[in-house]
Amino acid sequence: MEIRFLGGAQTVTGSQFLLTTSRAKVLIDCGMFQGSPNEAIRNRIPLGFEPSELDAILLTHAHLDHCGLIPHVVEEGFSGPIFATKGTVELATLVLLDSGRLQEEFAKRGRRWVKRHPDKARAEDLEEQAAYAAAVEQAAAGDTGEAEEHVATSVEPDRRSTEAHVHDPTKFGRRRFDAAWMVPSNGQPSAAESPPFSIASNPEMALVTQPPMLDVDLDEPLYDERAARNSLERFRPIEYGEDVEVAPGIRATFVDAGHILGSAIIALRVEDKAGDTPRRIVCSGDLGRRNTPILRDPTVMTDADDVLVETTYGGREHEPSEESVRMLAEVVRTVAESKGVLLVPSFAIGRTQEVVWELDRLIERGEIPLLPLFLDSPMASKATEIYRHHPDYYDEETRKLVMEGETPLDYPNQTLTNDFKQSQAIQRAPRPYMIVASNGMLTGGRVVGHLRELIDDPVATILFVGYQGEGTLGAHLQAGAKTVKIDGQVRDVRCRVRSISGFSAHADESELLEWLAGFTRGKKPGDAGFPRHVFLVHGDPEAQVAIEPKIQALGLPTYIPRWHESVELD
Repeated sequence: MEIRFLGGAQTVTGSQFLLTTSRAKVLIDCGMFQGSPNEAIRNRIPLGFEPSELDAILLTHAHLDHCGLIPHVVEEGFSGPIFATKGTVELATLVLLDSGRLQEEFAKRGRRWVKRHPDKARAEDLEEQAAYAAAVEQAAAGDTGEAEEHVATSVEPDRRSTEAHVHDPTKFGRRRFDAAWMVPSNGQPSAAESPPFSIASNPEMALVTQPPMLDVDLDEPLYDERAARNSLERFRPIEYGEDVEVAPGIRATFVDAGHILGSAIIALRVEDKAGDTPRRIVCSGDLGRRNTPILRDPTVMTDADDVLVETTYGGREHEPSEESVRMLAEVVRTVAESKGVLLVPSFAIGRTQEVVWELDRLIERGEIPLLPLFLDSPMASKATEIYRHHPDYYDEETRKLVMEGETPLDYPNQTLTNDFKQSQAIQRAPRPYMIVASNGMLTGGRVVGHLRELIDDPVATILFVGYQGEGTLGAHLQAGAKTVKIDGQVRDVRCRVRSISGFSAHADESELLEWLAGFTRGKKPGDAGFPRHVFLVHGDPEAQVAIEPKIQALGLPTYIPRWHESVELD
């Protein structure tokens, strides 16, 4: 029995974990890599499994970095069921269709740009091919255990010697390197035999040394809207708490993760062979926070043999929710007084609904003026409709408000912009006003158009309310960048930049530790239900280095898997 970490390994996106037994293969999540170009290029490398051999896919929730590769896997031959909660199925339908449509649009724009700028296009192609070759090498290094040096040196210098982060190659069983997809037809050495990242800095060398089978068209869509629609036929909605046999010898129960609507922690009971004592594997998915609006708290878990836990906010704490709301009110009042614009980059699913909920509460309490709010995200509007249809997922406070006739998912002075012309017209609206637009990391979407207009406006405020992935434009602004490049032009940053971490839909470090402590209460190592292994996933290296010793202090044995590493469960 083994787990192969095909995504969400030392990075916060691309979650994908392959569980293999002697009788079945099940994929837990099937997400896209997002963020910087070097991250996104990972979506293009060959899949680390044969899709037709998969028995099932289990989906924790509907964010793109957890479900976005599903149409691609279906196109490549997967024909089994995809199990998810009803809320996740509805939201994933929205997300995947939008993803396929956007990929088609971007490809069309890209082809037009290539015709107009052939020289620049050639240079960018070289960079993309180099990044692709480096990604293939990195995957192979993870398979063979050769990625240690890169992992160690990717951490801040004062942390490189942290004992808890050093990987012991003998700590688990065998390391399996499935090189079948890496062997070129001409018999030349594959990328797997080269030192990790040896050609990443030399685009020309990347093209020269690249094996023939690595020649892919990186400009075409990974999948289109048609493929996304076809993949929806594979979904099988289930209820929280329902015990389902998802594959021979594998039973799954989905319980509330409190992250977004329908999000789930997945508890597996796995028999490698018929009659074996079931092994209990718990996959946290993305864990939400306690006492946040709209949704219930994450489910407390107490028994497992193995735990896969997200570590997005390792080493960091959110502000108390009361402080976050106070800061939001303060920013809104400042924008009103200066007759400026407030731009909130926000993920369409989860974060947008929570921000609108808090703004509605602030208006009701008279703590902010009733500024116009432009909700400039068609996906967010559709997601909110899905939220309205599932009051059974609400927490007690939100359910009570709805029963009393309140509309906590709607701001009283909001305008929904459904088409691009309406979005462009916002900049001509009388000030002051607020905009909530997707996406949350400024890596694309309508929010970038608004940023283009506001980046050098001293009475405009960019308010970050969620995680900013490494290398993204949002992360650079949040870190205090004085200049940024937009549309190829260097722009001065004159707008105000503020951040509020308390609106995050992810548990912070103390909340992660509290959730993990549930597995240890009343037990000691070796007792039934006390985890044998805790795998740290879905986190940047710095976050994992920070939280790992604190998890170990709970008495839990930890391991940070590499991308494409296979670990045999002993």
